[in-house]
Amino acid sequence: MKINLHIQFEDGTAKDVKCNAADLVAFEREYDVSVAKLGDDPRVGWLLYLAWHSEKRTGSTKESYEKWLEKVETVGESDEDPKSKG
Repeated sequence: MKINLHIQFEDGTAKDVKCNAADLVAFEREYDVSVAKLGDDPRVGWLLYLAWHSEKRTGSTKESYEKWLEKVETVGESDEDPKSKG
C-alpha cells in the first residue's frame, strides 16, 4: 500500500512524496489508529505526519517534525498515481 501526498512549502516550493509501508506503520504506532481511518476521517495532522515521516525516511529532511511543520503551508492528495513505480 502506498499513499502519495503533495506538500506546498511556505517558500513557494512544492513536492510530491510517496508514503510506503514503513511510513504507514509508523503512523499507526504514533497515533494508535489504523491507516484505514485515513479514508474515513483524514486529519491534516495525520497527513502531515505521513509526509514528514516519508521525508525523514528518504533523507529529504533531518528536521524534527515540529521544525518541519513550521515550513509547510499545505498538504493534500497528490495527482500522481500511488501505484506507479518509484
